[in-house]
Amino acid sequence: MRTVQVGQAILSRNDKLAERNRGFFQAHKLSVVNVLSGPGSGKTTFLRETARGLNGKLKTGIIVGDLATDNDAQKLRASGAPVVQITTGTMCHLEANMIAKALKQLPVEELQLLIIENVGNLVCPASFDLGEDLRVVLLSVTEGEDKPLKYPPMFQAADVVIISKIDLAEACEFNPEQALANIRRVAPKARVFETSAKTGEGMDAWREYLVEYHLRGKGDPGRSGGEV
Repeated sequence: MRTVQVGQAILSRNDKLAERNRGFFQAHKLSVVNVLSGPGSGKTTFLRETARGLNGKLKTGIIVGDLATDNDAQKLRASGAPVVQITTGTMCHLEANMIAKALKQLPVEELQLLIIENVGNLVCPASFDLGEDLRVVLLSVTEGEDKPLKYPPMFQAADVVIISKIDLAEACEFNPEQALANIRRVAPKARVFETSAKTGEGMDAWREYLVEYHLRGKGDPGRSGGEV
């Protein structure tokens, strides 16, 4: 059997399970965001501040995947959101069946937004649908402006691109205009936010986007956690 055939079989099975997840999410009016990035992009801190700022606006739960340790899960619990850790061992991505199992540990009936922090990797996770509504990719200023050109499949699949750690742009000699041009080259329809979880720059706009997205697509006035 050729390797490509094996890969296709794995993805086909995952896609079927992802559709099952998607049906579950829709039935529960749950908006789901799959967040991807390379290691060291500031993803965990970004998500902690995202969830913390959504308190009173969207009832949020988090699933976090990592190769080893529950360090990220511990940091994310500081947001006040319920968090479930998936330890993948040698696997460099999350799969749909892992999400289905993790959901059993969350108070899904109480949630409006589910954030999935995928394993830090700019290659493997791009191929695996988890049943999410939005795919969000972080690009840290410490990684350079050319990451979208080096890893086009990841960015081509993005609905939203977050430029993170923007407060370090000058120190890193990062050119936001060039980064944006590179993003537009491979993902012309992606929504782009420039943010700093440390200073708060751009975070309000990002959180407002999530609230509006949920209320527009799956909002239920009876479950709303606060005014937009």
